[in-house]
Amino acid sequence: MLPVKEEICRLTDWIEILKQQTATGDQMGREVPQMLANPDITEAQVKTLFSALEKQAEFVEKLRMALEKFGHDFSVIKAAERLEERYADLAASVAEKLKAMRG
Repeated sequence: MLPVKEEICRLTDWIEILKQQTATGDQMGREVPQMLANPDITEAQVKTLFSALEKQAEFVEKLRMALEKFGHDFSVIKAAERLEERYADLAASVAEKLKAMRG
């Protein structure tokens, strides 16, 4: 019998989590550029957005690692890697906006 923590990890629907995270990533990919283009966005809002994207990227990295650990197909792991890259790219664009705002 597996310890409870391992049993929970084994039973977790990692594919469904990846699908949900991909949908969120798609939405963020559309919304972040619109937010950054808003002339009324404040530095505090940009900082908050950056922080949220960094947390999301960290979560997706952990998700990818779990997918690898539990032996999912290469295509699934590759999808998680692409999602990681998307969040990294979004965070980089937000960092650029923050840099520009600080002049």
